[in-house]
Amino acid sequence: MFIILLYSFQKGLLKHVSCLKLNTTGLSFEPIIGAIAAGNAVILKPSELSPTCSSVLANTIRDYLDNSAIKVVEGGSDVGENLLRHKFDKIFFTGGSRVGEIVMTAAAKFLTPVTLELGGKCPAVVDFISSSWDKKIAVKRIIWGKYGACGGQACIAIDYILTHKKFAPTLVELLQKYIKKSFGDNPMESHSIAKIVNKRHFSRLKQLLEEPGVKSSIVYGGKSDEQNLFIEPTILLDPPLDSLIMTEEIFGPLLPIITLEKIEDSVEFIRARPNPLAVYGFTTNQNLQKKMIAETSSGAITFNDAIIQYVADTLPFGGVGGSGFGRYHGKYSFESFSHEKAVMRRGYLIDFGFRYPPWNNKKLQLLKSGLRYDYITLVLIKLGLKSKAC
Repeated sequence: MFIILLYSFQKGLLKHVSCLKLNTTGLSFEPIIGAIAAGNAVILKPSELSPTCSSVLANTIRDYLDNSAIKVVEGGSDVGENLLRHKFDKIFFTGGSRVGEIVMTAAAKFLTPVTLELGGKCPAVVDFISSSWDKKIAVKRIIWGKYGACGGQACIAIDYILTHKKFAPTLVELLQKYIKKSFGDNPMESHSIAKIVNKRHFSRLKQLLEEPGVKSSIVYGGKSDEQNLFIEPTILLDPPLDSLIMTEEIFGPLLPIITLEKIEDSVEFIRARPNPLAVYGFTTNQNLQKKMIAETSSGAITFNDAIIQYVADTLPFGGVGGSGFGRYHGKYSFESFSHEKAVMRRGYLIDFGFRYPPWNNKKLQLLKSGLRYDYITLVLIKLGLKSKAC
């Protein structure tokens, strides 16, 4: 988790303050770019959960950017809490919903505007795929979108899959095949999949797997090494829907597959749960795509791929509802840290007397015509060529 303070420049003076919370090096620099472009200075508080990234940010920013405008403050969660006791112009937070609530509560004290970039359970809807080539590409992209994104430790990683009951055996078989091709028989030795970030999160993921009814649903993987903080890619088929693995964001290399009688039922399944940061649909069925777009709510929706919407800086990135609100990336980062102040100027040459009291029927009719931009009627009433009662 990160905190960044921003100060807006005005006539060479540091006048305004903003605050960001982010949780990776990349997620820090992108908002910083938008914030600086919008005329702000920055103070960044990197996450204590990723000390190496924190150190890189501190050293890099100190050595290459203007320290009078951009600073890094390292430390634990207490540092973030102390910063939030101050009045800022804006708070931008990326992280979990629990801390998001703390940030929003702190912001409410000062009526500080907030952008929250949270997470949630991002589903992938996998339709029947008949073409062998399409199946291969879809499965490889699913594996990359789950295990390739820091071993599932990313807010936009695929959290679980929804698929047709009859297609599930084929999907599981293909996932097993391409997981082995990607990471080998011993994934820990492949050096191509991330370890778990710390012992606390390792224990949390192990607990998800050991819950009654969940362990028996494992159809591939499940092995772990606590000393090396490693959990191998794991596939689960139809774990209990009320289990923690299906009610909490997984944030790790565990991939539940939920089977449905009809793939269209996936829309209702998603609608019945908190709004995700992203929805992924692997289907060429145009009707299903339209249904998913129209009837589900998420920060983004991507068809036939995963995570790449984050890479496209021409698209806004952000959540909705439980997955957050506000957006950034590219020009949207600039807009996030800007205030569009309306400026209007008028002269004194032309004025309309009907806007001022005392009013009568004619003035009111002229005022109505003006507010409707019906200038022809306005002129006709003024000249007495149209009834005032029209």
